[in-house]
Amino acid sequence: QVQLVESGGGLVQPGGSLRLSCAASGSFFRVNDMGWYRQAPGKERELVVVTTRNDITTYADSVKGRFTISRDNAKNTVALQMSSLKPEDTAVYYCNARVWTLKSLDLEVWGQGTLVTVSS
Repeated sequence: QVQLVESGGGLVQPGGSLRLSCAASGSFFRVNDMGWYRQAPGKERELVVVTTRNDITTYADSVKGRFTISRDNAKNTVALQMSSLKPEDTAVYYCNARVWTLKSLDLEVWGQGTLVTVSS
């Protein structure tokens, strides 16, 4: 069993900053890709950013220059620093990881989601 536990969502004013964190726990050999997705009301879930263990990172165009991902492979954690937030960044943010376990070389795992609301 592998779990991703997120923290850090909340209400922030436009132009503000917020930091999300995610930690993987459970039984696994290694966490491979880690990243963040988001789902706004009435919209499909979309990629925000994903990073490999070797720090090859892909950002959605809409967040480039404003969001920064960081990870700690030793602690199996990933964080998302969000700056210059806009109302259109309002969404439930989900941590995502692909994990090597005893039963699967590439198990995809999701966090429970954390709500980010950008509003004045």
